[in-house]
Amino acid sequence: MKCALVVDEDSALRTLVAKILVNCGFDRVVEAENTILGAALATSEKPLLTVLDLSLSGIEGISAAEKIGKQTTGPIVLLASAGESDCLEKAWELGVSQFLMKPFGEEQLKVTIDTAIHQFVEMSNLQQEVDKLHETLDARKKIDRAKGVLMQQGLSEPDAYRKMQKLAMDKRKSLKEVADAILLMED
Repeated sequence: MKCALVVDEDSALRTLVAKILVNCGFDRVVEAENTILGAALATSEKPLLTVLDLSLSGIEGISAAEKIGKQTTGPIVLLASAGESDCLEKAWELGVSQFLMKPFGEEQLKVTIDTAIHQFVEMSNLQQEVDKLHETLDARKKIDRAKGVLMQQGLSEPDAYRKMQKLAMDKRKSLKEVADAILLMED
């Protein structure tokens, strides 16, 4: 179920944004009139998207975005009035995906939402790829260190690698797991 969160003090604006989100394909839209309720709903509902008014009273909109952003893993769209665009740099630092100036039309909000979701998916995919590359590099470093241990025992580099490959096949383990075992025995 695709859920979205709208946090705004203005109930008419919340209703308008909720209607647009439903038209964008969200099955459920939860609404909050303040950041405390917004953060609680972000925790309990885990929305795929949050639309947040920058000019919330009681807490600065940027602080609200930060607080809600820690509770959800989806993109955040900030709605801002004229004169609030100076907060843009801080908003990007906190992970806000998009910034839309009020007043806005339905099509503008739809495009902003689509863009925020697309960028979020792209960033998530890139982060997963970076994480996978870090794991691969980490495994490669361990394999090289384990190969070095075997070479200190008198094996040539190709023989050390072949020995690790054979152990991996015989034990049905990955080369990284074999390297971990060799390094553990070395300590």
